[in-house]
Amino acid sequence: MSKPTDHAFEMTFFESVLRRAPDYTEVVEILGGLYTKHGRIADGLRMDRKLVRLLPENATAHYNLACSLALLKRKPDALRALNRAVELGYKDFDWMAQDPDLEGLKEHPEFVSLLDQLKPQS
Repeated sequence: MSKPTDHAFEMTFFESVLRRAPDYTEVVEILGGLYTKHGRIADGLRMDRKLVRLLPENATAHYNLACSLALLKRKPDALRALNRAVELGYKDFDWMAQDPDLEGLKEHPEFVSLLDQLKPQS
């Protein structure tokens, strides 16, 4: 079992790496996830925005941005980012349907429409 300080150490470590290499996309993505996981949603959003700037054609970067925006209850922005993720090739229907980060969007007609686009055809 990890100690509570492990997360602080991880964040401090990756922040120091990012200071030395600000365009290190893997570290930007890791930090975004760590921040969000530990309730630092605004910091996670900052990392997600940075990742989208660094990797504008990356579907997962746009998906993660949508998650951060949804957690901050910014539905129109979240749906726009989610649409962009799908346009860029995001295909994980099962995860998108159950992702707790997107809970606030699940009743929105645009979200339902996106899920319908991704739904596996039987």
